[in-house]
Amino acid sequence: MKNWLVISTILLTSIATGQAQAAGDPVAGKAKAGQCAACHGPDGNSVNPAWPKLAGQHADYLVKQLEFFEDGERENATMKPMANVLDAQGREDVAAYYASQKVNTGAADPKQVDLGEKIYRSGNAESGIAPCMGCHGPRGAGNPAALYPALRGQHAQYVELQLHGFAEGKRVNENAKKMMQILSARMTNREIRAVASYIQGLH
Repeated sequence: MKNWLVISTILLTSIATGQAQAAGDPVAGKAKAGQCAACHGPDGNSVNPAWPKLAGQHADYLVKQLEFFEDGERENATMKPMANVLDAQGREDVAAYYASQKVNTGAADPKQVDLGEKIYRSGNAESGIAPCMGCHGPRGAGNPAALYPALRGQHAQYVELQLHGFAEGKRVNENAKKMMQILSARMTNREIRAVASYIQGLH
């Protein structure tokens, strides 16, 4: 019995140590994120609307995306070499740094708000579009446990590009049900543009 307790203690200590080592260090991440700043900004708030804001994004989601870029599940000629230079701990650290930053929210196009809000909060029952907030939350905070990203304040142009990518099958790094591919394919260009604009102003 005493030996079992000793072994259990050692195993639990090892697991805890492993988890501690796997956790990202935002201070180390800031130093390692220097190469990312050219596109995503020093604090994760990119200036170019075609490049995503990383500030305030869930760390686990960012780690997963870096893994997707590295193994080619997400194709991007710029991101692949960037992801390749980071080891597992480096990805955790960079993700922790960006997760600790505050996203700068933008503003929605007033002409797009009504339709964008409708799609985001209610979907479109006629065409089978589920409301975005079901997974991403009423204020765009996402769901870190399910690896659903935060959307609040994201550039409208970037969101629009990703939705078209899902709809066209160019972005396929989702779960087995391919929820985003299915839903995006059901959206009209007008709905995509409107919900992307609404997300930009969401906070």
